[in-house]
Amino acid sequence: MTEPQPTVTPNLEQPKFGFNKYAERLNGRAAMIGFVLTLVIEYFTGQGLLSWLGLN
Repeated sequence: MTEPQPTVTPNLEQPKFGFNKYAERLNGRAAMIGFVLTLVIEYFTGQGLLSWLGLN
């Protein structure tokens, strides 16, 4: 007699580190937020980001 095989594949949680869809999506969202914040700072201060930080 053969062993019964499972009929449902277990739903394993994706890892939260390394190169996976979750990490890439999170990184993309952080980059978009950073870019928009840089534009907002430049618009309201009239200076570039490096000038605003005192590095230029």
